[in-house]
Amino acid sequence: MGDSITALPPVTPSPTPDMNRNRLPTLFEVLSRRTTAPVDLFSFYIYMRDQQRSVDYLDFWLDVSQHMSLCRHYVRELRRSVLVDTPENEKASKHSSAVLSTGSGNMQDVTGIAGPSNEKATPEQRLSAFLRSETASKHSPTRSQDSSSSHQHTPSYEQPPRPSFMNSMTGSSPEGVTSSSSPGQGTTSDNSPAVGNVGRADVRASAEKILYTYLLPGSEREIILPQGILNEVTAAIEEDNRDDPEVFDQAKDYVFQAMERDAFPGFLRSKALGNVVPPSLMMRLIVGLLSLFGALWTAFCLIFLNYDRTTRCWLILPFTVAVYALMSHQYMCDPIIAIAGFSEYTFMSFARMKEPFVRKLLFKRAWMILAVIVLLDTAICCLFIFVPGRRL
Repeated sequence: MGDSITALPPVTPSPTPDMNRNRLPTLFEVLSRRTTAPVDLFSFYIYMRDQQRSVDYLDFWLDVSQHMSLCRHYVRELRRSVLVDTPENEKASKHSSAVLSTGSGNMQDVTGIAGPSNEKATPEQRLSAFLRSETASKHSPTRSQDSSSSHQHTPSYEQPPRPSFMNSMTGSSPEGVTSSSSPGQGTTSDNSPAVGNVGRADVRASAEKILYTYLLPGSEREIILPQGILNEVTAAIEEDNRDDPEVFDQAKDYVFQAMERDAFPGFLRSKALGNVVPPSLMMRLIVGLLSLFGALWTAFCLIFLNYDRTTRCWLILPFTVAVYALMSHQYMCDPIIAIAGFSEYTFMSFARMKEPFVRKLLFKRAWMILAVIVLLDTAICCLFIFVPGRRL
């Protein structure tokens, strides 16, 4: 781009979560960052990484969304450029302005395009049509200045595609990671790359990076796609030299439907109906079984040694621990933690629940679980405390 561009274009506000939603969120709302903990995008990423073991699909989705943002950023800069040295450059600037005047007004930020392509097809198709026509007419400012330059010569530090979210995650608290390492780190509020100038070589490099990272056989983080879709994407990028966002439409829709069908229902069960992760569930199962074994062994010893009922009242402690731990494992929800308003992100790492509907749902569920625990614990304790003793 020209030296005259010194600032980013105005950014649009980030989508605000719907705090009045009286239902569980959809996958589209989670991916577009319109939800809060514990059903936010960060939680879904951890679920895909630790439990579903298919985080590459989500990373592919996020990288395609970032590629769309990069293309929009490039076209916006193209419109703002003042390269009017030749009529050809002036013609390109007018062409980009015409496209943006009909399409950019309807464009939301990239998070608004995070759903299936048919939900936001019109702005994306306009942008893709402009990028294809610009490739054909070679009106890119980058190519106008240096027709011999290509994406191979673009320094890696100037390439703005979103870094892998997985590499940015540490063992810090969820709230800290959410603010500093959430998907789209290093971007502006509308997920535009936080770089001053974006050239056509950067757009091309972003498209090729997605292809070589996720789609080609034997790639570093290969995802499984139908062969027909894979062939079409590969041919569009390598043979037709396309890098517009529409190239990935079919793959993006396929990945969205796969996550919606295979992963998202389990995520909602885990986070909207429960508040503990599998390692914590296993710990509760082990503690519950050990406590139950100890309580039963002690109870039978006290009964057959004919201890008085006052002494046998101590059985309340191990039986309560056993019943509480086993019921927490059974319902995948720790009622005390839920009533306190917290949910577990990773093992022994908690964050406050902010999604109103999920918070109310877990609050009611926690009281129901506590009622079951009290009834079951009372029945077992009464049985072993009041049964007549007999010394053998």
